[in-house]
Amino acid sequence: MNKFVLPAIAIAAALGAGGWWYSSQSAPAATETASSAASPIQAQELDFPLGNPDATVTVVEYSSFTCPHCATFHQGPYEQLKAEFIDTGRIQYIKREVYFDRYGLWAGMVARCGGGTRYHGIVEMIYEQQREWAGANDPAQVAENLRRLGRQAGMNDAELNACLEDADTALALTEFYQANAEADNIRATPSFIINGQPYQNMPYDEFARVLNEKLGG
Repeated sequence: MNKFVLPAIAIAAALGAGGWWYSSQSAPAATETASSAASPIQAQELDFPLGNPDATVTVVEYSSFTCPHCATFHQGPYEQLKAEFIDTGRIQYIKREVYFDRYGLWAGMVARCGGGTRYHGIVEMIYEQQREWAGANDPAQVAENLRRLGRQAGMNDAELNACLEDADTALALTEFYQANAEADNIRATPSFIINGQPYQNMPYDEFARVLNEKLGG
């Protein structure tokens, strides 16, 4: 389980995600704060819930795109949860990103590049190919690896570059992550908030038991 101390990423680093690795643009000054940037993104545009919005149980997942334990969860227990609880409308499920590093932030920006309809599909690609895209030592190569994933999802380089150069989105995502993680006292990934109660990573059988208890089953 990956652990971190908030804030995990500086605002200046978030703004630096705006394409510095492949363009000559300069990042805004490090003294600019999240509150001073007029981001057009609203909170409701940053969450892409799955399942039943009217369900009596809501699960909020906190995970990082660069966390190996999160990738393992998504390729195992999450698939079972999706089949048994999300797709069947028994619960509502919300994924929220944690940014340990700039690579995770860049991945989050690429995941949102195709909008809400493509988000979850791109998320699965990011986790499935985590070792390949995140394993490079060169930031420029990591950026190109993420663009490759975006192209696999049907986007072109112009669209991807525009997304990765969007400093307002980088800032909004960082602010959104920090506010939620602090409010829910998130200190490790993956972590979960189930109807307001915190839980650490757990195998599917235990997760299903908790959900069934809350569902009254």
